[in-house]
Amino acid sequence: MFIGIIGSQCSGKHTVSNYLVEKHGFTFVYLKQRQSTQPLLYDNGLRFDNIDDMQQYVTERWRDRFVTCDIDSHGIWSLKKRPFFLLVSMEAPLFMRYQRSIERGDTVLDLETFVKNDDRAIFKIASMDEELNQGTPLRSLMTLSDISISNTFKDFCSLYTSLEHHDLLNTERLRPSWDTYFMHLSDLAARRSNCMKRRVGCILVKDSRVIATGYNGTPRGLTNCNEGGCQRCNDASPCGTGLDRCLCMHAEENALLEAGRGRVDFSTGIVLYCNTCPCLGCAVKIVQQGVKEVVFSKSYGMDDMTAKVFAEAKVKLRQHSPPSIKLEMELDTVGMDDKVVGQLGWING
Repeated sequence: MFIGIIGSQCSGKHTVSNYLVEKHGFTFVYLKQRQSTQPLLYDNGLRFDNIDDMQQYVTERWRDRFVTCDIDSHGIWSLKKRPFFLLVSMEAPLFMRYQRSIERGDTVLDLETFVKNDDRAIFKIASMDEELNQGTPLRSLMTLSDISISNTFKDFCSLYTSLEHHDLLNTERLRPSWDTYFMHLSDLAARRSNCMKRRVGCILVKDSRVIATGYNGTPRGLTNCNEGGCQRCNDASPCGTGLDRCLCMHAEENALLEAGRGRVDFSTGIVLYCNTCPCLGCAVKIVQQGVKEVVFSKSYGMDDMTAKVFAEAKVKLRQHSPPSIKLEMELDTVGMDDKVVGQLGWING
């Protein structure tokens, strides 16, 4: 596993690196031209001439654990393709970072100068300095991170507790389990929802293969809910009321109907994944169709009644909340290196 840490000045990058080295046996790797802010961390680390040499060394030993704070846009895009690389971004309040800079003995700067230098690093605003080195703004690189950590803590102990909660070593962040994979597909299906009330997505799975998908919204041929097709949803009726007037089909219903067109044998183990716990009405249909297991992520107002129906019908019900994994990148390419923008073509199309 290779963790790259980026972030603004005094946001806690080296503190997190030190945590990984001390608590989890990581090896710190760095580039020789960097100035040392934590001598002990650097003295026990491995030094490289450039990011390519570092990447080559780590790739040959990818089963070991490495961490670095020396990574730029070239290194990020080169390593993001690797299944063992995790990019972490660190953030912290500006004034808190200024205080940390003073406390650790950095060259004393007035607050205005510190803020100006910080803006130059984060935004790369050419108008602020005609001699500014062109490159990818830190702000843009941070949008590529797999995990973003807000370091508002005043002591190491509190930060370390937060890091344990983030569970950086969770291998599902690198390669999701089947549960996490299908739950994220449910979230992706939910993006197609046109219901004004909530976005719900559903996946039907057999032998770890997707056999049907569904999302909530008005039936085929009717005006979409978000275009005024369902008066009940557009009237902002309270949750659970006026359901007899609702024209929207639920995600579970859509998936079951799609799978029920004579294509799927429900006599064997079918698993239903839904990003929201099924309502009572859908639970009855799920039981009737012969689904053997239901996995959901977020709770709903009828969870207890749904669970009771499933228990009586011997349908296994469980909740799975996957670790945060970014599924999309919405990037501002202004100020990015041309090489980086070229690699974004498939995203921004």
